[in-house]
Amino acid sequence: MIGKLAIVGVGLIGGSLARAAKRAGIVSEVVGIGRDDASLQRGVELGVIDRFTTDIGSGVADADMVVIAVPLATISKLLPQLKASMPADAVLTDVGSAKASVVEDVRTVFGQIPANFVPGHPIAGTEKSGVEASFAELFDNRRVILTPLPESAPEAIAKVRLLWEQAGAEVIEMGVEHHDEVLAATSHLPHVLAYALVDALARGEQGEEIFRYAAGGFRDFSRIASSHPVMWRDICLANRGAILKMLKHFTDDLNEIADSIEKGDGDHLLELFSRAKAARDRYCG
Repeated sequence: MIGKLAIVGVGLIGGSLARAAKRAGIVSEVVGIGRDDASLQRGVELGVIDRFTTDIGSGVADADMVVIAVPLATISKLLPQLKASMPADAVLTDVGSAKASVVEDVRTVFGQIPANFVPGHPIAGTEKSGVEASFAELFDNRRVILTPLPESAPEAIAKVRLLWEQAGAEVIEMGVEHHDEVLAATSHLPHVLAYALVDALARGEQGEEIFRYAAGGFRDFSRIASSHPVMWRDICLANRGAILKMLKHFTDDLNEIADSIEKGDGDHLLELFSRAKAARDRYCG
């Protein structure tokens, strides 16, 4: 399907997509593009990519598809070079966790939404980062959300969809704004809470003792606080409106719980906890 796949940013997501595409046999060549020669060379040694370059222009010059897999704040800086060097018929997509900011960056740099641009976001990942953390099975039976725009050509959408399906994912489509609202609730808010809890406990007077006696529940909840800080800083800033809305809603609910504990209202706590358990078991059991 793809002669040359150029991946800008060969970390966990970009590297795993390269591995999955090669596993499926749908690419002739995978070229990794980035700034760190050592990391890119490691990608070649691990068989993640076939070759690499730190020059974006030459890396995408004859590509059939370009995947942007860098932190959100970096995308706007790369787009001018992509615009100048990509073939006119090359498909452009990304893996960003917030879509509105990416769409706006593309519109600003290109002057319009190119017909070959299809925004995307794999709902998959781990708390690890870097090319060494990548693995071909990351997207197996996971969802990938595409947020095609009215300007997106059907042929480009079909190619991006097929790439992700061949990588093992279930592909769904939704609007840009709806995507950012849903992900603010299901992904961005949990990461913010995990970071906030771990930082609050670590800065406390008994921080070391608290972590020494932390049980499995704390480890499970706080695992995502080991995720890449730069990536999550960028996500919070890029999707600030939807995240702030969710934080306000959660803060109100948390204050309600605190009020019930203060009043000794066990009935309300039991009702809330039972409702939450039933929802968790139904959707994630």
